[in-house]
Amino acid sequence: MAINFVEQIDDAVRIQHVLVSVSDKAGLEAFIPELVRINPSLTLYSTGGTFQALQKCLGADLAKKHLVQVSDYTGQPEMQGGLVKTLDFKIYLGLLSETYNPAHAADLQRVKGVAIDMVIVNLYPFAQTIAKSGVTSEQARANIDIGGPCMVRAAAKNFLRVASVTNPADYPAIVAELKEAGGTLSLNTRFNLARKAFAHTAAYDTAIAAYLAKCPFDAVQKTYRIMT
Repeated sequence: MAINFVEQIDDAVRIQHVLVSVSDKAGLEAFIPELVRINPSLTLYSTGGTFQALQKCLGADLAKKHLVQVSDYTGQPEMQGGLVKTLDFKIYLGLLSETYNPAHAADLQRVKGVAIDMVIVNLYPFAQTIAKSGVTSEQARANIDIGGPCMVRAAAKNFLRVASVTNPADYPAIVAELKEAGGTLSLNTRFNLARKAFAHTAAYDTAIAAYLAKCPFDAVQKTYRIMT
């Protein structure tokens, strides 16, 4: 397998294209309008309930100008139940492409894609779900996030260019840096966000593994009508 090694990157990256998909919507009402004020040409890509929340944050006029449904961007409708929304080549090309790689630039041009500069993602509330009394194995299973961790990890891997934002507590500091630095985020900030992002997904997977290890198979069998 050939591995792509990078030699040249930018310190400051202008935040122009932002992908937003969150279960915890705390802080969006302040954060998202600030991003648009800092960069009036910003484009936001979103899905489902987050898309609706962003519409409210921005208001009709700003939403029309700045907000794009992921399904409109990718050309692929969401799978029933929202099971597949962001797992698309065009999305991951935008997350993993490298600034000075002409082949990556050609790929983006070929699919009419954009380089995504920031991902704002937090995951389905798995730990909160299994902490509830009487929760079933199906309720737990349904709250295992797939697309979210993939986006977080892709963005964090490419901290060379992309900011992976997983914690609403980081919103104010990001806004402050963007204001001070003319709409850009530094390599130092992107690297620190990547550290937090990988810790976030590691803790999430650990919680799932621990739950499945303790969940008796009898409980799983009783949850479903098993066809023979």
